[in-house]
Amino acid sequence: MIPAEQLEAGLAELGLTLPESARRQMATYLAVLQKWNRVYNLTAVRDAGQMVSHHLLDSLAALPYVIGGRVADVGSGGGFPGLPFAIARPDWRFTLIDSNHKKCTFLRQAVIELALANVEIVAERVEQYRPATAFDTVVSRAFSDIPAFLELAGHLVAPQGILIAMKGVYPKEELAQVPAGYTTRDVIRLQVPGLKATRHLVVLAKA
Repeated sequence: MIPAEQLEAGLAELGLTLPESARRQMATYLAVLQKWNRVYNLTAVRDAGQMVSHHLLDSLAALPYVIGGRVADVGSGGGFPGLPFAIARPDWRFTLIDSNHKKCTFLRQAVIELALANVEIVAERVEQYRPATAFDTVVSRAFSDIPAFLELAGHLVAPQGILIAMKGVYPKEELAQVPAGYTTRDVIRLQVPGLKATRHLVVLAKA
């Protein structure tokens, strides 16, 4: 199955409807990622089909749980989940944060090639970043364990906002170490089309 057909099938399985323009942007993103990956080693995944399942659909599976119009992606790396989110929600604002300047160079180029007007790239350590306005959702995927995520990025979330940690297996030990001042709202098991690995979404908030 070619990635375009795989993406269509995956979106249908997730119940997400995207316009043709957004689906084209997803394909362009995949092409840009593959091109830059040869030099910048943005992801260990090399196969285009695996990129669809492991990155695009894995990101989009979390989208229904994101709230509000201002979203921060902490430790964005190759742009996951921030760029798939931004393509799917052009009316929301996304800030992608990463301390690796090479990765931020890629992210800025991807934003240009995808013509995304709703994305800001911040090349800074997340704990040092002080935005003028807090975020409705702060999300991380493969950034750190949950206690460190909350310690480093907790200041970014608005009082009524949420923090989302995208995880593999059920993170029992990490959940037992959620620091005072935070509460675990929900742990959701995700079914990602084409991905056999276990995925969980941990939704947290300030207590």
